[in-house]
Amino acid sequence: MLEVRGLSAGYGPTQIIRGLDLDVAPGKIVAVLGANGVGKTTLNKTLSGLLPIQAGDIRFEGQPLGGDAADILERGLVHVPEGRKIFPNMTVRENLELGSYRRAKVRRAANLEKMFVQFPRLRERSTQRAGTLSGGEQQMLAIGRGLMAEPRLLILDEPSLGLSPLLVEEMFALIRRLNAEGQAILLVEQNVVQSLEVADTAYIIENGSCSLSGPASELAGNPAVLSAYLGLEIGDA
Repeated sequence: MLEVRGLSAGYGPTQIIRGLDLDVAPGKIVAVLGANGVGKTTLNKTLSGLLPIQAGDIRFEGQPLGGDAADILERGLVHVPEGRKIFPNMTVRENLELGSYRRAKVRRAANLEKMFVQFPRLRERSTQRAGTLSGGEQQMLAIGRGLMAEPRLLILDEPSLGLSPLLVEEMFALIRRLNAEGQAILLVEQNVVQSLEVADTAYIIENGSCSLSGPASELAGNPAVLSAYLGLEIGDA
């Protein structure tokens, strides 16, 4: 579904992503993991057309991925950004409806009802201003807005960031549920342990390039991952 080869990208002359390779197969969860500042959000912005490609190639469903963000969205690659980026002065319902502005507009009413079934709390707060929601509710709203566009591939950028442990559990349960319904997901996270539990494949990013990749179940037991992200030495593991 998504093929990234030799990708380099950044801001002006500053290169953040350096020669990155990555694949996402249909119907799979692929986790991109790494500490803050290693280039994960830069990768997402490049995939969704918010930053130019400096070098390399991106193909989506067999075709080159390029152009502006609106064109990429219309092809079905939908990015739910870090920090939610909801419209705080608009209602919950209005935020959701904006998700179908460029894609799936003709099925807006039906998809809105699906979102209210998926997220009952959003139905209860449909006329409430989005900025007054709790952090967890705002994250539900951001994901629901993305789903309104009927994504072929959904990019989730740090969906657990800033949530309580209980809400983090709910968020990963939601990711499992969406994937069980057939949704392909590129999950970009700092939460290594739970991401590896839900993902099929994972990539570990360091300094803008991939240091490790493979089946998530194998990486979960890799001593290098345990040492780098869990603070465990090989003997402890």
